[in-house]
Amino acid sequence: MWVITLYADVSIKMFEFESEKEAREVYHSLQGNKYLSHLV
Repeated sequence: MWVITLYADVSIKMFEFESEKEAREVYHSLQGNKYLSHLV
């Protein structure tokens, strides 16, 4: 599982993905401080 954690303004959002490709596509389109993590 791949998780993007997004810190934007005063909110924190998390997005979960099954594939790395899908996660990276979304990762590049987001604005703010963001982290892409691979959970094993």
